[in-house]
Amino acid sequence: QDYYGKELQKSEDLKTSACVTSARPLPKVVRDALECIHEEVVARYYGCGLVVPECLASCRILDLGSGSGRDCYLLSQLVGEQGHVTGIDMTKSQVQLAARASSHTPSIPPPLFPSSSQVEVAKKHIAYHMDKFGYQKPNVEFLYGYMEKLGDAGLADESYDIVISNCVINLAPDKRAVLQEAYRVLKPGGEMYFSDIYTSQRLSEAVRKHRVLWGECLAGALYWRDLYSIAEEVGFSPPCLVTASPITIGDKELEDIVGDCHFVSATFRLFKVPGSSRAGPGQVIYNGGIVGHERELLFDANFTFKEGEVVDVDAEMAAILQSSRFAKEFLIRANGTNTATPQGCC
Repeated sequence: QDYYGKELQKSEDLKTSACVTSARPLPKVVRDALECIHEEVVARYYGCGLVVPECLASCRILDLGSGSGRDCYLLSQLVGEQGHVTGIDMTKSQVQLAARASSHTPSIPPPLFPSSSQVEVAKKHIAYHMDKFGYQKPNVEFLYGYMEKLGDAGLADESYDIVISNCVINLAPDKRAVLQEAYRVLKPGGEMYFSDIYTSQRLSEAVRKHRVLWGECLAGALYWRDLYSIAEEVGFSPPCLVTASPITIGDKELEDIVGDCHFVSATFRLFKVPGSSRAGPGQVIYNGGIVGHERELLFDANFTFKEGEVVDVDAEMAAILQSSRFAKEFLIRANGTNTATPQGCC
């Protein structure tokens, strides 16, 4: 709350590349959408990847740690007026932080020129963006709350098609609680698509307690193998790695504290696959036509689907495609038979 609500006023204030990294070129549809977003929202953006999955028309999306709302306003355009995007964030403004402190220490006055919190920045530009997008009513909302306790913000079970997160799960002390809550609010077949920071080894106590390294998204980073075990415990399908790139620190003092540990920014996708959808391996054919991916769908680091091309898939990928919003985008042949189970939000 303090680092993002008071110390950082723009992305240039960051000391490392952890929260400003993107390993993939932006598709034209995304570049065009970004040009429509208010400059203050963009200036207060801190992220480590591109959290824009495919096949989004009319989807309900939840953004964990939505910050100034950049990703929410980007996705608002891609889901369309019939879709909906909810952002939740826990940063408070200097006024709120000072008020909390002064309630315990009356001699501390609030600052004369407070900066806006991330949630306040996002909220104040709703009307601007809805007018810019030509929408009759808002399809975005921003809530104050914690991603480990989504129920406290009123978010119900199985209420979202997709949960995204951009470089904020590392800021949560209890990663398992975050993934458990994301799993709870996802519909069957839903997806968690998120970018974050991972480490080559478990971090020392000195690193994990370093205030600046926490704010820079490094001290709370998961050892990458732990993501796999947590996802399995919660109930998700095995993580699908989409893309990854190394993190540069560029600050001698911080480098000395970190030592020989290496950091990487990575985007993963997890699916809430119903037990009834689990079968054997099969073959799939991409029908083509998903906006921005009409001829080729780069699903993850292992699977790229080209329009009309037969691709052999393992049991996990077959179950993911058959149970998710991608079902009607593919012809799925399991055990020699054609299965068509259109569902999802597209």
